[in-house]
Amino acid sequence: MKVSFNAKEYARLLELVHLGLWVAGSRPDDPATMPERYADISQKVLGLAEPFGCADLVEVDVNGQYFLNEKLTGGNVQEKLEQFVDDAFWSELAGRLAERDLRHELGATKLSDELNDDEEHRLAEIEDTYWREFETSGVDHLVVLRGGQG
Repeated sequence: MKVSFNAKEYARLLELVHLGLWVAGSRPDDPATMPERYADISQKVLGLAEPFGCADLVEVDVNGQYFLNEKLTGGNVQEKLEQFVDDAFWSELAGRLAERDLRHELGATKLSDELNDDEEHRLAEIEDTYWREFETSGVDHLVVLRGGQG
């Protein structure tokens, strides 16, 4: 199979590689964080930067390993990562707090894998309450009571 990219398409592919590796646990500033599962394929893709006209986006370290440079990992790509992290944080926080509160309301230690319609509706209501609070105040009103609920 033969694949053809123009320079712009290949640059977008490099962005996707960076985003995927970052989500998989790799950090550009620490080569030791590269998941072994993706090391070979990422090196193969990055190694094609010069033939695809994107040599300015990839650098080589003293060990001959390719890595994406700041020109690609900063700017718009960094903004996308920051937005992803922000969205994931708020979504997880609202969801986990809502589940905790529903467990408390139901007197359960664990929610069943399948909630009934009333429980689903109540969970959505609780989560919506948290979303409204976080949209208004962020974490300013969030308090952690050590040792349990107050």
